[in-house]
Amino acid sequence: MKKILKIVKVIILSLIVILLLTYAVIYLIMKMDSRSNFALLGPEAPILQMGDKMIRDLNKNGQVDVYENPDYAVEKRVGDLINQMTLEEKAGLLFVTMIAATPDGELMETPILSLDPLTTMMSVYFPSNSELIAKKKINSMNILGSSDAVALARYNNNIQKMAERTRLGIPVTLATDPRHGTENKIGTTIYTPAFSEWPNSLGLAATRDTLLVREFGEIARQEYLAVGLRLALHPMADLATEPRWARTNGTFGEDANLSAAMTKAYVRGFQGDTLNNRSVACMTKHFSGGGPQKDGEDAHFPYGKEQVYPGNNFDYHLIPFIEGAFPANTAQIMPYYGIPMDQTSENVAFGFNKEIITGLLRDSLNFNGVVCTDWNIITDSRISEGRAWGVEHLSVKERVKKVLDAGCDQFGGESIPEVIVELVKEGKVSLDRLDTSVKRVLRDKFTLGLFDDPYVDENKAEEIAGREDFRRQGKLAQAKSTILLKNKGLLPLMEGTRVYAEGIEEMQYLENYGYLVNSPEDADVILKRLDTPFEPRSESFIENFFHQGRLYFTEEESREILALISQKPSITIFNLERPAIITEIDSKSSAVLAEFGTSDEILAELLFGKLEPEGKLPFELPSSWEAVLEQKEDVASDSKNHLYPFGYGLNYREDQKER
Repeated sequence: MKKILKIVKVIILSLIVILLLTYAVIYLIMKMDSRSNFALLGPEAPILQMGDKMIRDLNKNGQVDVYENPDYAVEKRVGDLINQMTLEEKAGLLFVTMIAATPDGELMETPILSLDPLTTMMSVYFPSNSELIAKKKINSMNILGSSDAVALARYNNNIQKMAERTRLGIPVTLATDPRHGTENKIGTTIYTPAFSEWPNSLGLAATRDTLLVREFGEIARQEYLAVGLRLALHPMADLATEPRWARTNGTFGEDANLSAAMTKAYVRGFQGDTLNNRSVACMTKHFSGGGPQKDGEDAHFPYGKEQVYPGNNFDYHLIPFIEGAFPANTAQIMPYYGIPMDQTSENVAFGFNKEIITGLLRDSLNFNGVVCTDWNIITDSRISEGRAWGVEHLSVKERVKKVLDAGCDQFGGESIPEVIVELVKEGKVSLDRLDTSVKRVLRDKFTLGLFDDPYVDENKAEEIAGREDFRRQGKLAQAKSTILLKNKGLLPLMEGTRVYAEGIEEMQYLENYGYLVNSPEDADVILKRLDTPFEPRSESFIENFFHQGRLYFTEEESREILALISQKPSITIFNLERPAIITEIDSKSSAVLAEFGTSDEILAELLFGKLEPEGKLPFELPSSWEAVLEQKEDVASDSKNHLYPFGYGLNYREDQKER
């Protein structure tokens, strides 16, 4: 035994040494690369006085150029800057790629050993900040990670200072996925405790309150501005007509008119009535409507690349854009990964599809803002293959050309400006075509005021982000979004009710009004909180963050749940990230609630009548898996014998009759 332990000890020590040596080698290589990149940078921009104005001399030539002068119209400033840009600088402008910061808001230049595995992974996996900005000349970044407000603000200032040291001083546009919910899923949402917490988009739709949604956008805008975030990679105007789709929880539900109203209010909250220097620009997605995924499989993955229209309902999915995003003047648009099967002359994904981007979006719908592809549709990454659905046979260079030919302006999640440089030098992409997209990107940067002052006050960031009144409004929205589906006279509970609870993380909130007991036998009421069922997938790292497949509880799961809730009057609460099949559990429950990011604190207040659920379902709830399989992917509310219809929701003054 001692010999075995000694061998194990030697193996473990050897592995530690190997890991440390590997880390040391990677660190030294990245450190040397960082020094080389910083050597490409010049000095910070001097300040020039023009009358009573202080102007940053971004190109360091000792005079106020037109593009540096806020007195000129945006188009004049854009034209002046384009005339000074090199081909390489123009190419870099056409990419929005992932970037990481250290937890305290410093530039990520070398690997970090952290207790947070995501931080360590990003520090090794992503290019350094200096490589992207100084070497590749990219200045639109999708920032990941969830630091506190001060660190986020500090990072904005650090990255803008680096950008200021480039030849022309073009500022960085910091973009982000949604940060105001309670979920943390790579590629879709980033849980950020520094901000106020609101229900997700389904929950906002459940309120049916466009004024509340606009208020959310205005509050989120102020919190984003406080830390330097200027481009929202949201909202999702897609329709959840396919209940199995993993991205349902990012939408406003299945109804086109409801989604249009919510999208319009959302964009106006973030941008204002017109885009200006106090706006956060919205990149509304995913044109011309993700959602009708074949068999409900998501287009992030090759088995979900097809979008199908068995109900011939393509135009229905355009309504949230035509009546929502465009009237609200959304600054930017993102197409989805999927292939709109048999809707155009070639079955290629939206980002490669000229009939969709130029024919429909540009020419028919007159959209002249930035169109940015979804992430990683060109190159393979370490966690997934390039999602070049329909054009897998094309080379990287051919894919880039096809995206530009289709009419897109920027490439999401990519950092290969050298490919565009080659295409132009080879005569395969004209400078005029390049300039068309460069102008669109620059217009937004100028309109947002980034060229005039991209910096934020680190001392005020924490005062604004997560402000108490913002948090209070978020909590009230959580309550308003919660749906009462069933109530046989049980809710609201009387204070002092003895409760046995499962699935609640912060039990202390229940103790504010009732008594918690340790067994169902001692309870007056049983409380069970449940998540939407899904089918775990693990073929790739990112798949773990997408809840797909089945909507029903397995026989074993159901048996355990029913055995609990059958013992006493029971309340079941479902977090509906998709339309779960809850038929059997519903029948055994005395009361049923549905929520979309309601905290335990607000839930306790709802259960004991301090607040009242007001939400209405943003989609119907199917009664069986067979009904789900029979419905059409592109058609809303077509599930046979549904359990609860779209728009259903009670209040405490409406006890439900036997169904």
